[in-house]
Amino acid sequence: MPVDMNGYWKMVSNDNFEEYMKALEVNVAIRKIALLLKPDKDIVQDGDHLMIKTLSTFKNYNMDFHVGKEFEEDLTGVDDRKCMTTVTWEGDKLVCVQKGEIEGRGWTQWVEGDELHLELRAGGAVCKQVFKKT
Repeated sequence: MPVDMNGYWKMVSNDNFEEYMKALEVNVAIRKIALLLKPDKDIVQDGDHLMIKTLSTFKNYNMDFHVGKEFEEDLTGVDDRKCMTTVTWEGDKLVCVQKGEIEGRGWTQWVEGDELHLELRAGGAVCKQVFKKT
């Protein structure tokens, strides 16, 4: 049985986010705005079907997927690319691999107590975010 990630999560820390955005080639103006944001995560999980909404005052991003099934992810509004994405369970962690223009792109997400941990990777840069369940 996969770990339960359902809930509403508020960001408490966001380490190395600017380097991650640079690796994605996000322009400087968008980076400056994004650094001011503290997005929330709203996660609805039904077995291996997840809907993850990243919510902020600037832009929202929705990801709807089934674990283990590759899909085309449209990252318009993030870095304006498309990639082929696969999310799998590795133990109690969700691991995402995004194949496209940026080498080594993806993320790992897991729960520890009342915290959601998210490690974002792209082009050698690693950003670590922590969210608290509300």
